[in-house]
Amino acid sequence: MRPISFAGVQMDKENGSLRFCLVTFTTFSLGLNVCMSGSATSCEECLLISPSCAWCAQEEFGRARTLTSRCDLSQNLQKRGCEAHNIESPSSTTMVVKSEPLSSKGSGPTQYDVIQIMPQKISLNLRPGDQTSFEVQMRQVEDYPVDLYYLMDLSLSMKDDLDTIRNLGTKLADEMSKLTSNFRLGFGSFVDKNMSPFSYTATKYQDNPCNGYKLFPNCVPSFGFRHLLSLTDKVDRFNEEVQKQMVSRNRDAPEGGFDAILQAAVCKERIGWRKEAFHLLVFATDDVPHLALDGKLGGLVQPHDGECHMNEKNEYSGSTKMDYPSLALLGEKLAENNIYLIFAVTKRLYVIYKNFTALIPGTTVEILDQDSKNIIQLIVNAYNNIRSKVELTVWDQPEDLSLSFTATCQDGQPLPGLRKCADLKIGDTVSFNVSVDARGCPAPGTQQRFTIKPVGLKDRLEVSVDYRCACGCTDQTQANSSRCSSIGQYTCGTCRCDPGYLGARCECQEGEAGSMYLSACREAEGKQICNGRGECSCNQCLCYESEFGKIYGTFCECDDFSCARHKGILCSGHGECHCGECKCHAGYIGDNCNCSTDTSSCVSDDGKICSGRGSCVCGHCQCTEPGAFGDTCEKCPTCPDACGTKRECIECRLFDSGRLSDNQTCQRLCKDEIITVETLKTEDPNAVLCLYKTENECVMKFMYSEHANGMSVLTALKEPECGAAPDAMTVLLAVVGSVLLVGIVLLAIWKLVITVHDRREFARFQSARCRARYEMVRRMTWPSTSFDLNQLKSMARLENGCLAMINNQLNRA
Repeated sequence: MRPISFAGVQMDKENGSLRFCLVTFTTFSLGLNVCMSGSATSCEECLLISPSCAWCAQEEFGRARTLTSRCDLSQNLQKRGCEAHNIESPSSTTMVVKSEPLSSKGSGPTQYDVIQIMPQKISLNLRPGDQTSFEVQMRQVEDYPVDLYYLMDLSLSMKDDLDTIRNLGTKLADEMSKLTSNFRLGFGSFVDKNMSPFSYTATKYQDNPCNGYKLFPNCVPSFGFRHLLSLTDKVDRFNEEVQKQMVSRNRDAPEGGFDAILQAAVCKERIGWRKEAFHLLVFATDDVPHLALDGKLGGLVQPHDGECHMNEKNEYSGSTKMDYPSLALLGEKLAENNIYLIFAVTKRLYVIYKNFTALIPGTTVEILDQDSKNIIQLIVNAYNNIRSKVELTVWDQPEDLSLSFTATCQDGQPLPGLRKCADLKIGDTVSFNVSVDARGCPAPGTQQRFTIKPVGLKDRLEVSVDYRCACGCTDQTQANSSRCSSIGQYTCGTCRCDPGYLGARCECQEGEAGSMYLSACREAEGKQICNGRGECSCNQCLCYESEFGKIYGTFCECDDFSCARHKGILCSGHGECHCGECKCHAGYIGDNCNCSTDTSSCVSDDGKICSGRGSCVCGHCQCTEPGAFGDTCEKCPTCPDACGTKRECIECRLFDSGRLSDNQTCQRLCKDEIITVETLKTEDPNAVLCLYKTENECVMKFMYSEHANGMSVLTALKEPECGAAPDAMTVLLAVVGSVLLVGIVLLAIWKLVITVHDRREFARFQSARCRARYEMVRRMTWPSTSFDLNQLKSMARLENGCLAMINNQLNRA
């Protein structure tokens, strides 16, 4: 997004004059030319659109039959034929009117001419929306004169503090002499408005508000503010005045201290503030102050007027007539009179007064002991704290000006948005860059001014502002000019026709723009006038100008920017757009001229179109062979002829043989990397194993693979694999020996089978005979009722012998 500004014209109801106003908002400009999209009809309107816009005041400018926009970027106007001296494009300027160097010391004979801000006067010429800037330097000088006015709360609760400061003048002068050789001291006091409900107003309290108060029975009547001692370098006078003072008594807790502060600030002559001095106002109290509108409790409805109201007794005469001052009024008067306010308050009030410092510029707050014992150190600390800071304020800033500050403090780093520096030493130089932007144009001849000044110092930078809203060509306006058919005003290259006339030269009357005349500007019945891309003037179409290109034709029907594009480029950059159609240059075809008819880029190293594995389309190969890729389809590990193609490179590169053995041909066609190894590893799934038989009947093996980076890699054996031819006699003996061995083995197997069979049959025979003998012996002894032991043993031996013999026969079988 970027900001786009549009100019408007507003009628002033009071005097009937026209007033230009500038409206700025943010929109998606999408690259549009904001100057042309603003539809400015005059030079002044063009300047208000954007600070980058310029107006061409050249009489003959633009193409025939075109509504030429004279408001455009300056460089565009020159490209379109506008001469540089006819271009109106004022810019903001800054001129330093007065710039005296910064001082380094504040005392001595030059103390009245001390300069702490540079420059002192600047003149700005501002074009609306065109930002300009200038630099301001600041330095607080050494030994600068100091005026200190001590404003003390003399209510009853401050009695012990009054006793403490009776010799304050001498001690304070001694301490301040370490910081400046030119010190003055003054004194004033306050209590509150001497009226109900703020003070005791009964008759018995008129002369002594402490009447009947046992702790302190005598005090002076209540008062608002009393100036006691004008600023003087005779510190003994301060001590004398303090010795004379007595406390008073008021009724409510808050005090009327803000009344006293305002009077001490604005009554400059009475107080004795020096113009060339550093002004310090010390406000010592132990309670909160009354604020604006509190006076209504006593019937005071008149707001404070911010003026000095001191009577001949040096007392505040408006105490019972006006309300308490507001914080805003107080801050304004303190800044106007270059006064630094130091709140010296007790600890319980610190937070309250700290909040006041955020609302009143140039104020600080310090914690005061209950009896003011630390008042001298408090003042010195506050003074050092104030002198360690520099802050700029702006006075009388015009509403239509926008100011922004960038501070560059002692570390040299720019700090955008800041107008103050802290932690400075006396004599340090800091700078501020001030950017100024005018948001609109005031009435012609208006001159604005504003002031930049450091808080608490008399120094200031005065800035005067003129506005560059008018064009120089306006001064050459011609009434009833012959250029405008003597019925119009010629100004800045254009005609402003009298009522009832129109046209670029006021050559037509309004009646000629009726419906019967407008038909001459339609391409066909029902279509828009000039196809919506122009205006009908004097029975002919005047086409609009477009930042995209040229609109032309009898009815503005053609242009040179709405043709087909390729990758955002009109007609691919290889053709011209004519009335919405691309006219391709030689060697290119297609709706957007993106297709080249040249096939030279499709020829592979072997001289074939796309290596014979694809077709050439628009100057690029489209591979049709499965697995083929590359700019010319030259890579294809899985193609049937891949091994054959790479074999020729192996032959010529490693063995200087084959069809490509010619050295120049081999180097031109075989650019693949070849790696030779002792043993070929075939585990790579992306590689193809190739082998072929050499002329001497050896076998050559290599692997073909394609890396991810598109490089072909060939991994080949260093030497082909070759084997020796076998001896014929050895082969014959081996065959005969093999036949004999097979025969012997078969005979041995046959013999073994026969032997096993015979032994089994003999074992069966022995078993049958043994059983027959046993059966015969058993039958011979069976009828007997008793057995002889020897007979039994004989039978057992017979049976065991038969069994052993049978088992032995079976095992042998």
